Amino acid sequence: TKAARTVGYAMNAAHSAPEPVPAQRVVNRIGLLSGKHHFDHPQRMEALLNNDGVAVENDRVVNFDRLFWDPSLELREF
Repeated sequence: TKAARTVGYAMNAAHSAPEPVPAQRVVNRIGLLSGKHHFDHPQRMEALLNNDGVAVENDRVVNFDRLFWDPSLELREF
């Protein structure tokens, strides 16, 4: 989708960002670790998420519906 491509472009640009970008927190719309192959080894994304306190099973975030951040909910305030 166009939204997924936009996220991909942003993540590619993140390599040159002045501040570190927590790329491990970017998962697909159903919580799958679809970007894990962009890390130095495929298990790195899961390890970083675990360090953030996020459980992962079978390459999918556990309780994703509880952890999902929907920016449109916050933008309603404006």
